[in-house]
Formats: sequence, C-alpha cells, structure tokens
Amino acid sequence: MKNCVKPLVIAVAMGAACSAVAADNFVSLVKEGDMLADFRLRYETNDTEGGTDAATALTLRSRLGYETPSVSGFKVLAEIEDVRAFIDEYRIEDPDYDIVADPVNTEINRAQISYAKDEFSAVVGRQRIILDNARFVGNVGWRQNEQTYDAALFAYKKDAVSLAYAYVDQVNDFTFTSMDVTAHVLNGSYAGLPVGTVTGYAYLIEYDDTDATLDTHGASLVGKQTVNDVAVSYRAEVATQSTGDNDALYYVLEAGATLSGVTATLGNEVLGSDDGDYGFATPLATKHAFNGWADLFLATPADGLSDTYVSVGGAVSGVKLQAVYHDFKADEGSMDYGSEVDFLAAKGINQNFSVGVKYAAYSAGDDASGKADTDKLWVWGEARF
Repeated sequence: MKNCVKPLVIAVAMGAACSAVAADNFVSLVKEGDMLADFRLRYETNDTEGGTDAATALTLRSRLGYETPSVSGFKVLAEIEDVRAFIDEYRIEDPDYDIVADPVNTEINRAQISYAKDEFSAVVGRQRIILDNARFVGNVGWRQNEQTYDAALFAYKKDAVSLAYAYVDQVNDFTFTSMDVTAHVLNGSYAGLPVGTVTGYAYLIEYDDTDATLDTHGASLVGKQTVNDVAVSYRAEVATQSTGDNDALYYVLEAGATLSGVTATLGNEVLGSDDGDYGFATPLATKHAFNGWADLFLATPADGLSDTYVSVGGAVSGVKLQAVYHDFKADEGSMDYGSEVDFLAAKGINQNFSVGVKYAAYSAGDDASGKADTDKLWVWGEARF
C-alpha cells in the first residue's frame, strides 16, 4: 500500500496541474515562469591530527531549474544539482586524505508540484523541507549537495497559527545516497503570546530496511523583549526520544542580548544519554549549524553531549562577523570531550552575489572518544539568480 500512495498522489496532482495549464496559452505560460540558478565555488581544508594527510578541496556546486507561474494555484518546479571537484585531495575522492564531505555527482535536486490558496499550501514530490531552526528537520544547506525529501507536505497558516504535516517516503542526503523511510512529520506553532512563539512537534520515523523506529516529541518557546535599549532574546526547548529499546532527553536553554548592533548569546544544549548506551539522535537535522562547525559531533556519543557555548556577532561595513566558543562534555558521567572556537566573516555584495570565510579549530579533551585535534577552513563565493 505504501508503494502505491506516493505515485497516486503525484498523478492526481499532476493531472490537476496539467488541466489548469491547458486552459491558458502554453507559450505565454513558459515565459512567465522563473529560471533558477545557484552556483557556489568553495575552497575547503581539513587538517585532522592522525595518520591521514590534510585534505584540500575546491568544489563547484551548480543548481539549474525552472518553476512555472501559478495557474489556478498550481506550480511545477524542476531542478538539477551538480557537484564537481577541481582539487580533490580529500577522503571520499581519495582515502589517503582527511574527510571533506562533498562527493562528486549529479542528481535531480527538486521535482515538485505545489499548490497554494488562501491559508493552505501543499507540495508533493522531491522537495526542500526546513522546520523551525532546522535542529530536527532541515536541508543540510552547508554541504554542496543539500538534503531533500521525497514527500507530501501540507501547511496551514492563519494569523498567529502555523501548522505543517509531511509524509516522507525517502530521504536524499548530502552524500548522494538515499534512505527509505516511513516518516510522519508534524509541527505546529502559535505566535500570539506576549512572551513569544510556542511550538510543538512530533517526528516519527520508521526505517524501512530495518523496521527500526525513532520517535521524537517536543516543544519550544522562542521570544524577544526590549529592555531599555537592549533587545533580549531567549529560547527554551525540550524533547523526548524513543527507539523502542532506548529513551533519551533533549533540552536547550539560550539567552542573548543585542546592543548597538552587537549580539552576545550564551546557551547550553544537551543531547541526553540512556545510561551510556544511547545518545539522542537528530538524523534529519542540519547538523553543521550545531555543536561546532568542525562537525565532530554529527553522531551523538552514547554518553550523550552537553554543549555550552558563547557567541558574539555583529556587522562592520556590511560584513557579518561572528565568533563562537564551545565546551563539550558528556551528559552521562563527567567525560571531557574538548572545546572548539569558530570564526565567520561573510558579506553579501548585492542581491545576487555573496562571499565568505569560515574557520573552525577543535581541541580534543582527555576523554574525546577517538576524536583528534582538527582545523578546518572554508573560503567561498556564491551567485544566485
């Protein structure tokens, strides 16, 4: 039954869209559509202490696509993505080097039909899904090949209420591999409270190949208040996770203040452990945005992870600047996983072009569980049309 649902839904949506298109002049319709183009050239290095050589990569990510104009609320979008390497001295392309997680390949990045009317919208097909801050469901936009979903997504938004449900059939990750799942993604928020926006969610994943399950339920509060001339922001979130055999807790507490364009943030994020046997997992997340840009904790250790971080950022002459310090410890026990400092400078030249440089330096702790001192550098330029 599962294998029949997606083709049937797509066929019905395509039939409706095509019927609507046929009612108008096809040539005029094509001219009114939008061409999509996105190119990112990036130089990346990874020097991880150990037996392999330091990695160097120069890769180009190219996306080309087209989206039709809206016809009776329907749109059709198709986009292809290609990653090429001009310097490929990195693992994936060569096992003698440290890892750069940007394999070379070409794929259909998005192929979707969307519908929107009043407060309701829907997208069916291969698509990009980003919910909240992408901590649980995201597109891994930092990697050259983004993560997409073969899914049916339905959303409703009116005034302060936002609701979303997605049925996910397949996850297409940034390594150009796919994972068959039966996942139900539910997210709802209310932004009408004086203290901020309250969100509740349930992310229920079953892996088709193994029948393993991963059920996550949680809630968050995100808000901002102005005290004198200081903008104070805060975030509190808690979630529980069950695999059938293990249970784990997630929570984050974060507070920030912005004065004269400079924002300072202090937070603690904990991906809990189940008695040292299992660490809280976020398999659909944009993980690079969390727990350090060196990406040493993409998989949560079995003893869990407590990440205490301080961030300072602002803009000078249109250049975004940010510095972050992380202190990593185990959630279960007192193991020291080490620390990391991250630096970012990025500038949008105009609405189409941007450039940036980013650096991450991880120092392994006494109980780093096989991790080693790591330095990573990125320099990039991007053009979007």
